[in-house]
Amino acid sequence: MTIKVGVPPIKSQGIKTKLVPWIQSIVPSEFDGAWIEPFMGTGAVAFNVAPRRALLCDSNPHLVDFYASIASGEITPEVVKEFLTREGEVLLSKGEDHYYFVRERFNAEHSPLDFLFVNRAGFNGMIRFNRKGGFNIPFCRKPQRFAQAYVTKIVNQVAWVSKIIKAREFTFKCQDFTRTIQDASPSDIIYCDPPYIDRHVDYYNGWDDGHERELFDRLSGFAGKFILSTWHHNDYRENEYLKNLWSEHHVLTREHFYHVGGKEENRNPVVEALVTNFTATSMHRREEHQVQYILLEAPAEYNVA
Repeated sequence: MTIKVGVPPIKSQGIKTKLVPWIQSIVPSEFDGAWIEPFMGTGAVAFNVAPRRALLCDSNPHLVDFYASIASGEITPEVVKEFLTREGEVLLSKGEDHYYFVRERFNAEHSPLDFLFVNRAGFNGMIRFNRKGGFNIPFCRKPQRFAQAYVTKIVNQVAWVSKIIKAREFTFKCQDFTRTIQDASPSDIIYCDPPYIDRHVDYYNGWDDGHERELFDRLSGFAGKFILSTWHHNDYRENEYLKNLWSEHHVLTREHFYHVGGKEENRNPVVEALVTNFTATSMHRREEHQVQYILLEAPAEYNVA
């Protein structure tokens, strides 16, 4: 069996692209409400689930602004092509000086196109901000970063996301996760992919014990269905919050290989967990080894001449 998975234009460590089929497989077939995400991130899950209605939120305004700009038509594949081609030529000529020029411009003006540029030209696809809210990822040291093939890939990713958004009722909001959960109704499904507690994470507003417990209380009190992504264990330790906090709910697990951080010692397998407040049946284990996952990084519909 072949499962095709689309890849969004914004990169991030911890992106759920390769886990999308697993998450999709437990969504109840009778689901007809809105898909709610308090932690939208790159949007990888929502754009692949592609529900009829969705409320996609994050406390990082730059993620929200980027996708809201696609929804409004401010950002189009043509705009992205022209922008990355132009800025890429300057990057090729001036090298890292231009990356840091654009990064400084982004931190001052917060242009969603500049956000795309620093996200795709920054080191290791990381999204990280300092305490003053400034994007602080260093250059990837590849002046040729925006070669035509790479621009084509990103343009096609934007085209794919744009097509999904325009065919559905997608709303993007920058707000706290507690407000997003509060906005959900019992017919909706809340999918949460918060920063992984006690793991090596970078998040716009941080994440600690208080946040994890607040999320538990909010989801446990929700009248509809929820799906929570978190980690179960790795080779060194277990997620104590699963055992001490989330264990009253249903837990599914599977192994996944994560690249977290730029260092090799941070690139280890981890057993992922999906926590739900309903009985969920994932793909049968005997079938999982037969599944081929194809990441569609450049759908063929849009080509850069």
